[in-house]
Amino acid sequence: MGETAVLDLGNGPIRLPIITGTESERAVDVRNLRSQTGFVTLDPAYVNTASTESSITFIDGEKGILRYRGYPIEELAENSTFVETAYLLIHGELPTAQQLQDFRHTLSRHSMIHEDMKHFFDGFPVTAHPMAILCAMIATLSSFYPEAIDPTKDEDTQLTVCRLLSKVRALAAYAYKKSIGQPFMYPRNELSYCGNFLQMMFAVPAEPYVVDPVVEKALNLLLILHADHEQNCSTSTVRLVGSAQTNLFASLAAGICALWGSLHGGANQAVLHQLHYIHDQKIDVKKFISMVKDKNSNVRLMGFGHRVYKNFDPRAKLIKRSCDELLDHLGIRDPLLEIAKSLEEAALADQFFVDRKLYPNVDFYSGIMYRAMGIPTNMFTVMFAIGRLPGWIAHWLEMKNDPETRIGRPRQIYTGANLRHYVPVRERTAALQH
Repeated sequence: MGETAVLDLGNGPIRLPIITGTESERAVDVRNLRSQTGFVTLDPAYVNTASTESSITFIDGEKGILRYRGYPIEELAENSTFVETAYLLIHGELPTAQQLQDFRHTLSRHSMIHEDMKHFFDGFPVTAHPMAILCAMIATLSSFYPEAIDPTKDEDTQLTVCRLLSKVRALAAYAYKKSIGQPFMYPRNELSYCGNFLQMMFAVPAEPYVVDPVVEKALNLLLILHADHEQNCSTSTVRLVGSAQTNLFASLAAGICALWGSLHGGANQAVLHQLHYIHDQKIDVKKFISMVKDKNSNVRLMGFGHRVYKNFDPRAKLIKRSCDELLDHLGIRDPLLEIAKSLEEAALADQFFVDRKLYPNVDFYSGIMYRAMGIPTNMFTVMFAIGRLPGWIAHWLEMKNDPETRIGRPRQIYTGANLRHYVPVRERTAALQH
């Protein structure tokens, strides 16, 4: 028997296996705790609970480390592309030249959506949030590919994966075009993954569109940095829904719903709203910092701190540099960027934030970059979803292929009323009157 932990709940000690991961993370295996003792563990928000063993992404929040399949995020951001990173996450290894070419070719071949799906956009009001549209359309894809509805019988799961990765760009771009009343633009197979998305977003039939390589590079970086982040809210949702043998389309639609939350995928939108507020109200940065530190002000500093990272978010460092390069290239003097830099400088020099390990996270500068590209604020979370798709898919596949997978079913500690007996409504009313 390997290493164990001893737990005594009053009826004699029991031994619980200790599991050690490849990066020396340690866990007490409590999967048989209830059957052996009748006890369950209580861990609100699962902050101390590992829901699965996974080989996809490693995070060390204390040291500011993020790795996909063992590769540091800094190396992938510098050398890889989003498509290659997606392949890595989904297949477990970086592709050969031929594998990468074949993967790109398959994505290009499946970039268009069925013509009938275009009519569905007519049913959405112009005011519809793009996330609502994206969620609905991802789920709707399952009706066009009925062979993939039963994941246990999907004979070509990899084709389903490529269809989702490719078509999500058109669905997102069409949601934007719908909101501004412009015609949909078909994808162009000669363009890269990111270039094609930019073309579908910003091209119009009346004139040619040339993809700006600097903007394309910046978008590529943003998508890589968002591609996966271990067992976060939306990824855990995808795995939980998928554990019921739910098809990939529906599982990802559920992940999109989870990502929509302002505490998750909507965080960069909240940062931009905060910067707008400071700018429009002409609030001095030092005064705003004082408001954040005041417990009675209810003002929070958005884009700082992270549930996992207790050091610099490694993605934030990469985004800050790219943000400067993008705005310099576009010749944009964004006052919001100047406010953001001043906020960062003031916060990092203030012991209040240092003691609480509140450092800039990935959301702090990403919204400014999307804004510079011309992507509207209500599309920010959609961009996050496009980037996170490979990670969700990788986790769904890992969950699906794991022989230990069981349908997710968390326990609870009941705190409601004890046994009560039904009283007819007349007697209840009479009792109240007396």
